[in-house]
Amino acid sequence: MTQINPNVFKAYDIRGIFPTQINTEFALLLGRALGARTKQLGHTQFVIGFDGRHSSPELAKALSTGLQDQGLEVINIGMVPTPLVYFYTYAHHIGACVAITGSHNPPDYNGFKMMLDGKAIYGEAVISLKQEMLSLDQQPLLKASGSEKNINIIPDYIKRICSDIKLARPMHIAIDAGNGIGGKVAPELFRSLGCTVDELFCDVNADFPNHHPDPADPHNLEDLIKHVKESDCEIGLAFDGDGDRLGVVTKSGEIIWPDRQLILYSQDVLKREPGATIVFDVKCSRHVAEQIEAAGGTALMWQTGHSLIKQKMKDVNAALGGEMSGHTFFKERWYGFDDGLYTGTRLLEILSAYNNPSTVLEALPQDKNTPEIKVEMQEGQPHALIKVLQEKASLPTAKRLITIDGIRAEYEDGFGLARASNTTPVLVLRFEGRNEESLARIKAEFKAMLKEHAGIDVVI
Repeated sequence: MTQINPNVFKAYDIRGIFPTQINTEFALLLGRALGARTKQLGHTQFVIGFDGRHSSPELAKALSTGLQDQGLEVINIGMVPTPLVYFYTYAHHIGACVAITGSHNPPDYNGFKMMLDGKAIYGEAVISLKQEMLSLDQQPLLKASGSEKNINIIPDYIKRICSDIKLARPMHIAIDAGNGIGGKVAPELFRSLGCTVDELFCDVNADFPNHHPDPADPHNLEDLIKHVKESDCEIGLAFDGDGDRLGVVTKSGEIIWPDRQLILYSQDVLKREPGATIVFDVKCSRHVAEQIEAAGGTALMWQTGHSLIKQKMKDVNAALGGEMSGHTFFKERWYGFDDGLYTGTRLLEILSAYNNPSTVLEALPQDKNTPEIKVEMQEGQPHALIKVLQEKASLPTAKRLITIDGIRAEYEDGFGLARASNTTPVLVLRFEGRNEESLARIKAEFKAMLKEHAGIDVVI
């Protein structure tokens, strides 16, 4: 009987260390389980693609074997960024896919991002896969007559974007892929749009020898900032390990975090879709809602998690969505999935209308704020603590408490957030204030609340 580690089944995907937690036997069983679900939904095809990690090709092969055992036609698009897996699936109305990727995790990790019936699967739909896999492990292979075909979709992906995105003028940019799989496509894509591209670490190297491929960490943007400052580049773009998140730096070296980027995208989309709904997560700046509404849009705050944002966008027919983590979802003119490469092209389309793009980006509203502060706890503790805080917390100067995901306190001059991570046992905190005094006061209220209800003295 195959041993299956329950800890690899996360809120939004499957992730673990290869080969101790995830291996080819696991991938084969996962393929059989997903294949069975796909057949039940009436689909006959399944798209797979994989990132540049050492273990990805063998996991892809095993996953494909499991899918074929259920009689499915597997369309293997090879080593590509995660968004290209979604692109082919949506563009050809197939409905089911898996991207094999460790995203921005360390080199010995890998995982599976899954979509069935045109929707990302998350929560219980991920957790329940474990039991289905164990059940199938007790049953003989079906030896069904599935098949696999291998295709290269990169030219079609670039052609589709170039048919949609038109730059007002050629731009000179730098791209840092952090040796992740985004480097396989991004330079060619942006050159096809007419850009001059300086490449930093765009060769795919699963050992990530230069820096970690995670633009959410400022340290990982230091090389890009240095290059943009010292070269003729107007702007710098950075992609995470599997290409579904975007980081942006200006000529002066300022990092434009994703919630500020979302303001710019919202203003642009609302010119063509007046009154459209735009979804954003609880970690975003208070300026996001204010600016969406000022531009005539409907601002909708929702739970953190790329799968949750995508589902909410479908529920309310939103034109755009975004997360503080860097996932941006364009439904207007695109397919509604998170694609860091496409997001970068939309950014340049907007900025190419200006002679000084950095001035436009740096003018976006911004308060004093903190990055995510992560307080490590024991498994299960963060969610239990949040439940207590939602029921009993007192935050004296807050004007409103939002409890859709943790506890977010809205103030006249900022916000404070405490939420439980859905992927690791940590309490996530984030704070924003109009000035340093506002920020300090809000942090002090949260610190007192955590001391009273959790007995923890956090450094924030």
